[in-house]
Amino acid sequence: MSSRSSFQARPSSAVPSLAAVADPPPRYVDGAAMDYFVIEMVNTLRASSAVATARAKKVEQEMIDAGLMPTPAAVPPALKGSQLRQSHGSDGSRDSISKDGKDEDEELRARLEAMGMHVGANMAERLCHDRGLFSDTLDAIKFICKDLWSACWEKQVDNLRTNHRGVYVLQDNAFKPLTRISGWEGRAESLRRAKVYAAMPAGIIRGALIRLGFQATVTPEITTLPQCTFQVKLPRGS
Repeated sequence: MSSRSSFQARPSSAVPSLAAVADPPPRYVDGAAMDYFVIEMVNTLRASSAVATARAKKVEQEMIDAGLMPTPAAVPPALKGSQLRQSHGSDGSRDSISKDGKDEDEELRARLEAMGMHVGANMAERLCHDRGLFSDTLDAIKFICKDLWSACWEKQVDNLRTNHRGVYVLQDNAFKPLTRISGWEGRAESLRRAKVYAAMPAGIIRGALIRLGFQATVTPEITTLPQCTFQVKLPRGS
């Protein structure tokens, strides 16, 4: 008596279509979980940046002691204390300025922006997989304001301005990454914290534009929470 084969063909209804394999449905993450993740990511990178900065200062001091580097000039007394300001704004907190006058959050913002550039590039590639190339810079900026903003922060930009010379100003009156930021030391502390959390979104915008073929510089500006403005500068002729 012949034995029946244990193999059974899958019903045709269970076989995924080619379109579903090529472009699977997105997997969503709860908004609160993402907020907690970003908070912990910033704290982790802050500690990592502090270790890297301390290591660099140690190497620099060793080279100075060995006579391989000149001793850095001291910070003038007129620039110490409350007159020190952050490089990204005029409302910086004194807690973020080290004794040598350097912004201690600068390295942290640079690392967050670099991470955002990778995210923005991948997001732009996914959102544009069925689109043609953007030949006009304004069309690329509109894509950032509508498609990318909606995919990342669940809304579109509230206001877009340009001087028609390669400078675009994107304003979000209630920028989602900044809606829960506050500081117990007052407004200046809140703005300092907000500038750190705006670094990764700035990297996302820059990375998306680079993937679209536009080299740009993106500078976040925060004067009132939770409003955030991003100044995008594109080289002329791009």
